[in-house]
Amino acid sequence: MRHAKSSWAEPAMADHNRPLNKRGKRSARALGDWLRGHDHVPDQILCSSATRAQLTCQGLELGLPAPAVPALYHAEPGAMLQVLQKATGRCVLMIGHNPGIAEFADRLVQTAPDHDRFGDYPTGATLVASFDVPGWADVAWNTGQVIDFVIPRELTD
Repeated sequence: MRHAKSSWAEPAMADHNRPLNKRGKRSARALGDWLRGHDHVPDQILCSSATRAQLTCQGLELGLPAPAVPALYHAEPGAMLQVLQKATGRCVLMIGHNPGIAEFADRLVQTAPDHDRFGDYPTGATLVASFDVPGWADVAWNTGQVIDFVIPRELTD
């Protein structure tokens, strides 16, 4: 998942500290409802340390702790894969940033979903994929099968 829409109300604010804007808060709630409604509820969350990612996670209202993972802040796809390979949950949600999260999602799956927004991965974009591997340590590029993909505008507009 890419974090929800962030605020630019204070242009001088450090990028890491930017919060969500109103639309981002609404999108996070909608994405949490969508995850629950489609039985995609994670049992582990790996979340960037950026404020907007942490607030996205809180807005999902999944009732899970989301310890900040500094390595996910503006991470490249390879770094994201290394974080995922250390996951311990059965169903894992990773919250990150573009451009890394878009490339990460694209490289994870064998075939991209048939969705016109998958390539640019807008804020809140969420890919659900399954992996036929013994454990997270065995996940590699092009091993995922797309289960679902959604963007917040499909849920809120």
